[in-house]
Amino acid sequence: MNITVISVGKLKEKYLKQGIEEYIKRLSGYAKIEMIEVPDEKAPENLSNQEMEQVKEREGERILAKISDDTYVIALAIEGKMKSSEELAESLDKLATYGKSKIAFIIGGSLGLSKKVMQRADEALSFSKMTFPHQLMRLILLEQIYRAFRINRGEPYHK
Repeated sequence: MNITVISVGKLKEKYLKQGIEEYIKRLSGYAKIEMIEVPDEKAPENLSNQEMEQVKEREGERILAKISDDTYVIALAIEGKMKSSEELAESLDKLATYGKSKIAFIIGGSLGLSKKVMQRADEALSFSKMTFPHQLMRLILLEQIYRAFRINRGEPYHK
């Protein structure tokens, strides 16, 4: 399985980079993982709704340019469906079973994802009703993907 994580913005925090590198290493025995960062749109603090949409549109265009037509897309969004770790594991297992070997998880910038990205997504996944920093979500997502593979193989970890 080929899993791509496409996220907005450059990751600067060393501790997050180290955690992400650790999970990519752990996942190497289960899947090919690719991390893609697209530049975030520089924007002032006080934006109008129209300006926010424009920022999301520009970031969305960069995201969509990284997705091939044969990729199953899972957008991370607060309004998405919440799943347990076991349900995520089952979803990934079903995708593999039905020949969906290319999966992209999309993490938006601080303003979220554009309408076009959400329309391209095959599903929307929510980790919580809480808001998390988009940089931290990369690490949380990789940990959950790793947990899913362990669950699907019946290996100890998910307790």
